[in-house]
Amino acid sequence: MRRREFLKRSTAAAGTIAAAYVIPARPARGQARKDTLLTLSESGPNNLDVMGVGTNRPGYEASWNTHDRLVTFGVKKDPNGHDHYDYTKIEPELAESWDVGDMSATFKLRRNATFHDGAPVTAKDVKWSFDRAVTVGGFPTFQMAAGSLQKPEQFVAVDDHTFRVDFVRKDKLTLPDLGVPVPIVINSQLAKKHATDKDPWAMEWLKNNEAGGGAFRIEKWTPGQELVYQRFDEWKSGSLPKLQRVIWRMVPSAGNRRALIERGDADVSFDLPPKDVAELAHEKKLAVIGTPIENALNYIGMNVKIAPFDKVKVRQAVAYAIPYQKIMDAVMFGRGKPMFGGPAEVSAPIWPQPSPYVTDLAKAKQLLAEAGLPNGFETTLSFDLGFAVTNEPLCVLVQESLAQIGIKVTLNKIPGANWRAEFTKKTLPFIANAFGGWLNFPEYFFFWTYHGQNAIFNTMSYQNPEMDKLIDAARFETDPKKYKEEVEGFVSIAFADVPRIPIFQPSLEVAMQKNVTGYRYWFHRQLDYRQLAKT
Repeated sequence: MRRREFLKRSTAAAGTIAAAYVIPARPARGQARKDTLLTLSESGPNNLDVMGVGTNRPGYEASWNTHDRLVTFGVKKDPNGHDHYDYTKIEPELAESWDVGDMSATFKLRRNATFHDGAPVTAKDVKWSFDRAVTVGGFPTFQMAAGSLQKPEQFVAVDDHTFRVDFVRKDKLTLPDLGVPVPIVINSQLAKKHATDKDPWAMEWLKNNEAGGGAFRIEKWTPGQELVYQRFDEWKSGSLPKLQRVIWRMVPSAGNRRALIERGDADVSFDLPPKDVAELAHEKKLAVIGTPIENALNYIGMNVKIAPFDKVKVRQAVAYAIPYQKIMDAVMFGRGKPMFGGPAEVSAPIWPQPSPYVTDLAKAKQLLAEAGLPNGFETTLSFDLGFAVTNEPLCVLVQESLAQIGIKVTLNKIPGANWRAEFTKKTLPFIANAFGGWLNFPEYFFFWTYHGQNAIFNTMSYQNPEMDKLIDAARFETDPKKYKEEVEGFVSIAFADVPRIPIFQPSLEVAMQKNVTGYRYWFHRQLDYRQLAKT
């Protein structure tokens, strides 16, 4: 599909409700009450277990709202006066207090905390959950390792309400890493009832069932269609939510989602397309909040193990052929922060920051010729269909621009439920993707995405010992001057070798009825229903 035709169709869809998906014009009786919220998104969870294989980002939301963690983060106001989590403040959740020693941290658990089935929460449940996280492999195990949480021997159930973490090293990320979505506390006795010799961690059962003790429990889940939360009235790890029930519906059509929120049939529409957000914000009939996502980047990635992307000049050629400004104008409609056209030299230890690349087709053709490919080549550009409203027009523009330098691109649309599993295989040659680091440190982002030994999200299969050395040093650096040199060093290498091409820093966009209050931006880029209310 040509770009003009695609954008024309997208615009037409924005104001039309397709016959394939209809919600009654009048809210259902339960939805009209102030204690029930109806929220819409493009796609939903593929797994209720945040530690599961290939769990997608919407799956984090299901886990976040139904499970407790030992600690959480505080809140601050962003420049526009909206609530924003504060990564500098660690606050109690399941643990009401803690004591950090030289090489360990001891947590006192709330004595009155229970799981959804009424069973008491004990330190044994915390240990089983943490043991699980560092053992199952894949993303959860890497996430724990990012905070130097690496082996079951580190976790000690001192007594029923005392839990200790022994450090393998001093790491500034250890305590913050306990507040991210992965180290949830699971009802171990319930989970064990569904474990088998082949599945000792009950991965199959927990994929479709939750065993938490968080502020909400799952009343119903129809994959791909709807998830219904019910408030857990016995929750003790925070202030009881105002909402009693949340109905989360998956509506793939952006036009449908916009129409439903505009006519008042839904309370919240999450992750709307940039065009709709820009227009709705201008009209001011709804509350529209856009928040720059810290430590996040939308990018084009090239697998350096697959020819011809194994040649640095080919990668640089592609970087000079990306239609950056067209993407910002025709896809993002001014939402998001450009990450191109930066200075030639890196001079600040920050991330993300603009790369020096700009659209220069003559330079791109020259580099292709120098790489021995004057006539270009053919490749496949893959993207997540679960976020097609942005990904597809972006990829159409890239396809169109690369054709001008002889690179023939075929688009590969991968269903959202399969995207995580597919890109982590590292067999896709060319992808459009986004990554956001949960903990707001440059070295944390690079640990996940560029490190040759540890990075599960190193979708480019990139390996550079010099890069790894700088990342590892920065993770534990205490000297500010050395830290600056280390961060600037690995960012400079990333721009020179360009295994992934920065395009823009995304914003998290949400549109709400004006009677919805309490929205808080979180680093995991999903909704937290614990603070939301309807007036």
